[in-house]
Amino acid sequence: MTQFRHGISIGIERINSDIFLSLKAIGKLTHQDYQSTIPVIEAALSGIQDPKINLFIDGSEFDGWDLRAAWDDLKLGLKHNREFSKVAIYGNKKWQERIAKVGSWFISGEVKFFEDSNEALEWLL
Repeated sequence: MTQFRHGISIGIERINSDIFLSLKAIGKLTHQDYQSTIPVIEAALSGIQDPKINLFIDGSEFDGWDLRAAWDDLKLGLKHNREFSKVAIYGNKKWQERIAKVGSWFISGEVKFFEDSNEALEWLL
């Protein structure tokens, strides 16, 4: 029996109205992955007037989305698009770089792709 590892790990730090959010995507994400992740993100943002989010996405073990999960991701990005200051996407696949460029169309802040996680974190901070 083959097991497929997938999910999203979340790290959240708050400094006043500034938020550092780190996500690690593993495997092929599903709608259920977003159903468990979105409430955590929403709870972290609740009660903050005009939050400013710097987001680090570790996609080094990410293999994509199922269709409904891709829709969940787009909806989350559109809902909070004006709150993102910077989004650093760390990955190791060319299609992830293209996704970063497409993502920049839906996010009001800066979006950059990195092949080195340290460079991505330095750019965010």
